[in-house]
Amino acid sequence: MRIGELAHKAGVTPRTVRYYEKLGLISPSEREGKGFRYYSEAELAKLRKIDALQSLGLSLEEIGSILDLFFEEPTMLKGKQKLLKILYSHLKETDEKVEALTQFRSELQANIARIEEYIDQVGNQ
Repeated sequence: MRIGELAHKAGVTPRTVRYYEKLGLISPSEREGKGFRYYSEAELAKLRKIDALQSLGLSLEEIGSILDLFFEEPTMLKGKQKLLKILYSHLKETDEKVEALTQFRSELQANIARIEEYIDQVGNQ
């Protein structure tokens, strides 16, 4: 199929397909003499997997590091194992951000209380 048909079936734009091709995430199965790209069902499957992985919060760089693993064998075990490592890493980063935000929130509350107390003291004089 040509790029427009592939893009339509995958729910993306032809520009996105070209961008993913530039990043090495997908590649045309063949090219015609006039420069037309032709893609197989395998590339459509990759585009759908890219979309699914992005919905899990993975960057295109992370997707590039695991995408082919999902297509090496029918169980997709290697891809899922590496995906799990990435998701655990994201969870750790999220927990660290939550902890930092919780600390920042406590500091804000303390500062607000201090300023309110000062205003009350000065206002009652």
